[in-house]
Amino acid sequence: MPENEKSAEHFLELIRSSRRGKFKIYIGMSAGVGKTYRMLQEARALLRNGVDIKIGFIETHNRSETHALLDGLPVIPRRRLFYKGKELDELDVQAVINLHPEVVIVDELAHSNIEGSKNEKRWQDVIEILDAGINVISAVNIQHIESLQEEVKGITGIDVAERVPDSMLQMADEVVNIDMTADELIARLKEGKIYTQDKIAIAIKNFFQPERILQLRELALKEVASQVERKIETEMPRSGHLRGEKFLACISSNHEIAKRVIRKTARLAAYYHSRWYLLYVQTPREDGDKIGLAAQRHLINNFKLATELGAEVIKIKQNNIAKGIIQVAEEKKITTICVGKPHLSLMGVILSTAVFNQLLNKLSESDTDIVILS
Repeated sequence: MPENEKSAEHFLELIRSSRRGKFKIYIGMSAGVGKTYRMLQEARALLRNGVDIKIGFIETHNRSETHALLDGLPVIPRRRLFYKGKELDELDVQAVINLHPEVVIVDELAHSNIEGSKNEKRWQDVIEILDAGINVISAVNIQHIESLQEEVKGITGIDVAERVPDSMLQMADEVVNIDMTADELIARLKEGKIYTQDKIAIAIKNFFQPERILQLRELALKEVASQVERKIETEMPRSGHLRGEKFLACISSNHEIAKRVIRKTARLAAYYHSRWYLLYVQTPREDGDKIGLAAQRHLINNFKLATELGAEVIKIKQNNIAKGIIQVAEEKKITTICVGKPHLSLMGVILSTAVFNQLLNKLSESDTDIVILS
């Protein structure tokens, strides 16, 4: 891209960012910690101070204390539609944009919209509202953050279907952790403040176990601390020269391994506030239909996942994977290359090639690190 076009694009981005609404996210370790309650408290405080605030979508889960806070707050009617014979309602994005309040509350950031909606996910609705210049306050539980899926599954044994890309947290102007101890949360559950009586025993037996809550609490605290650090470094840059980190995640057509490499590289890049790339080197063995339709579909899904997590996806054709990695690492000035464990297919291919020494030499010359992810 010519230099003048780059300059114009950068200026346009500055204009857009200044017009975009401010974004605040309440984050918690689980349901019942009080995210919605806190949002409604803030809404009432803003309203008392003359701010034009409206409720775009709130989910009280029939909790009486939370529902009581809705009294007197202006609510934008939801969009009603029929799906599979049932009447359901969704956030009315267009109504929010048309009314253009100064601030809008949009709960359940990880929610999947009803099939046929303009946007597949509610977080995409929120981006549309922010782009219209409206400030948004939202909430999400830590288990819905995309790059934490492996850790969350390891803690809870649950593969969470509804997810929010990490870029939403990075986009936020403010991330607030709603924290409480495991004992406090379990006490709230037993008092019927989270679920109805018929669900309490099952919840205590499954999700609401002290050790699980403690681990999820730690994840939430770390995530918010990371976002605060990012904001400090962005607004108050450290003195002195720091090497600009760039990460390159290298994947094969192995679906599960690729997902882990993508998520862990995304976490590293987020920690260092750095750009990252996803590289897939297509060898003759994986050309065309040789890897099968299922593997091709998984590859496309992994490219989509990486894009949602902030990566630039690079696909090249090359007989030798190591040479392909060297080529891209040099072009993009990569500082850290991330691959799977040595016994996995990608590293197996690299280690079996005569060019592996060349790869190590090149990495050494260019001061590039290689990280083997578990």
